[in-house]
Amino acid sequence: MDKNNVTQNPTQQTPVNQVAATTSTSPVQRETELQTYLQAATSGNTRKAYRSAIRQFEKWGGRLPCDSRVIVRYLLDQAERVNPRTLALHLTAIGQWHRYQQIANPVLEPVVQKTMQGIRRTHGTAKRKAKALRLEHIASMTSYLRQQPESLQTLRNLAILLMGYFGAFRRSELVAIQVSDLTWDEDGLLVGLPRSKTDQEGFGLTRALPYGDHRVCPCTALKAWLDAADITEGPIFRAINRWGQVQPNPLSAASVNTLLKQLGSACNFDFVADLSSHSFRRGLSTSAAREKVDFELIKKQGGWKSDATVWEYIEEGQQLTENAANVLMEKMAGLL
Repeated sequence: MDKNNVTQNPTQQTPVNQVAATTSTSPVQRETELQTYLQAATSGNTRKAYRSAIRQFEKWGGRLPCDSRVIVRYLLDQAERVNPRTLALHLTAIGQWHRYQQIANPVLEPVVQKTMQGIRRTHGTAKRKAKALRLEHIASMTSYLRQQPESLQTLRNLAILLMGYFGAFRRSELVAIQVSDLTWDEDGLLVGLPRSKTDQEGFGLTRALPYGDHRVCPCTALKAWLDAADITEGPIFRAINRWGQVQPNPLSAASVNTLLKQLGSACNFDFVADLSSHSFRRGLSTSAAREKVDFELIKKQGGWKSDATVWEYIEEGQQLTENAANVLMEKMAGLL
């Protein structure tokens, strides 16, 4: 048979080596792609924290790579000056550096682990928790804002307050919301979160906010702000300059903490120092627990992945109402 007359079968697969040759990339390109994916595997905030930790270690005099003896000296020098939780973060950063350089990780050495354990037991203190905002606190803040002369700033701040609380949003989630993430429904609002702390892979989460009484409704407050600011695309929460002009860029995450402290001060709360954006999530969950809201509904609204975290909030919210002492005091009062 004449080879020139042979027609190639259209279903015949191209040899693997030929495909590889046509799709090959240079070593430099592959290395760039690898570094891109490795960076994407860790959140930006985590990378920033690790870089800061490494800088602190190097400022002390440490050099990478290092061995367990150097790390133990570092721990001993810092034990009385640095919070144990911060030191633990430093160890994690140092360990991760060695791991990804494919160098034996000195942080895993028993002497390092035991030293860190001893520091925790000697210098450890309870982690300071954000104050959980109760319904009466949110009501006071809402009343204060509504008593102010209506302005773009008060409309925005009211929307942040009600959205943050009833949606149990993290501050990073709030300031990242775009108009395109909003889906308005006759029953309320669906807020799409393309990425969240508990959704690092970016599968997407949705937070639902139903319509309620117009005085406390986050959907109504958000719509009033968007209409007044004429925001039809881009970030929904933005800075406002001294001339009352809405800026194109989103608010910084730190602005949410600042706003809560300002409102707390204006309402004469005695726990302003303990207010932060996490007060929204702790407040929603503990307040819902006191109202006997179902466990699954609380977990769903906050987007929590861990049942243990939700139960911790529920127990905190009910620790005074669901208490054995209540029953005994009632019984004793009857005896008297």
